Amino acid sequence: MAKIDFGGSVEDVTTREEFPLEKAREILKNETVAVLGYGVQGPGQALNMRDNGIKVIIGQREGGPSWDKAVADGFVPGQTLFPIDEAARRGTIIQFLLSDAGQVVTWPDVKKCLNEGDALYFSHGFSVVYKDQTNIVPPENVDVILVAPKGSGRTVRTNFLDGSGINSSYAVHQDATGRALERTLALGIAIGSGYLFATTFQNEVYSDLTGERGVLIGCLAGVMEAQYNLLRKHGHSPSEAFNETVEELTQSLIRLVGENGMDWMMANCSTTAQRGALDWAPKFRDAVKPVFDELYEKVISGAETRRVLDKNSAPDYRQQLQKELEAIHNSEMWQAGKAVRTLRPENQTM
Repeated sequence: MAKIDFGGSVEDVTTREEFPLEKAREILKNETVAVLGYGVQGPGQALNMRDNGIKVIIGQREGGPSWDKAVADGFVPGQTLFPIDEAARRGTIIQFLLSDAGQVVTWPDVKKCLNEGDALYFSHGFSVVYKDQTNIVPPENVDVILVAPKGSGRTVRTNFLDGSGINSSYAVHQDATGRALERTLALGIAIGSGYLFATTFQNEVYSDLTGERGVLIGCLAGVMEAQYNLLRKHGHSPSEAFNETVEELTQSLIRLVGENGMDWMMANCSTTAQRGALDWAPKFRDAVKPVFDELYEKVISGAETRRVLDKNSAPDYRQQLQKELEAIHNSEMWQAGKAVRTLRPENQTM
């Protein structure tokens, strides 16, 4: 492991140079990885492992769109594609990648399929950490491990295909075999991680739930909407409001931040933008601090997970979700965005 100084805090990270794919293949050569769930994280992780020479099978409910997607991706019913319980029985490493609510529903059947020495793998600490709500308590004779890519399932796949990889955290919750750590790191490399950093199941879920509700999606969506509505209120056109709120951020600035950091961005923008950013950033930070404090408290108390499980288990969940998503899709802001995207140079014919 390499020791990296993250701004004064030294952490151990594992890179592909230190833990090459050949080593991962050797560790996993006698394993069958059963990927349960082919929705969000399942396809990217499964396809990357298959391309890397790992024996992979899929467990998915028959007859649905995810089953059909697995077939389209080359998994063969009865050979590498099975119902969930059958795949769990065949696997020695069971990647439990169903939705959090889906894990609650299927756990009693999956638990029956675990054999001594198997590894139960998660990409989210939700089910294990909030066991009082999920009733997911793994048996003591299996490894319980985690690799959590820091990105969407789609990005796990696209980054793998372009050779860049994606950063992932990893954790060992239970080491029944004495091989849990090497299995975890091997799987992290096999799914295409650029580097791996250590965490715990608890820290992973606390940071993940906070992050996705905060800066990664929830806060970002809310702040964008607030600025767009403000500009529209003061007479700016939809095109101008969207470009100043979203397009310039996503097509230019955030890429520079990703490449060089916000410190570089602050030092290399116009003096007018620089002065405004330096003056206003602390105001926004202080304004949202109470919201983040409330959010984190609800995460660690379990209030957020109770809401997720309650909402996602409702009989009309998908219909209500579709209404919420359609309201966002049909809003003026994102309809303006749809129009703006068609005007990008790469989408125009010469």
